[in-house]
Amino acid sequence: MPTGTVKFYNEKNKFGFIRVDEDGKEIYVSAQGLTEPVKSDDRVEFEIQQAKKGPEAVQVKVIR
Repeated sequence: MPTGTVKFYNEKNKFGFIRVDEDGKEIYVSAQGLTEPVKSDDRVEFEIQQAKKGPEAVQVKVIR
């Protein structure tokens, strides 16, 4: 399962981006992809799903 760091998450607009550890690229995440609340700089693990506009992080959970 990929891991990364939440670059930013806008609680009001319900979306953000995660910087992927493996390649440093950023991946989109929406509220529907979260299993628990996240905030900027949280370490997370997630799955990648192909969405209409490209890859999207789903099943996102904070690594404690």
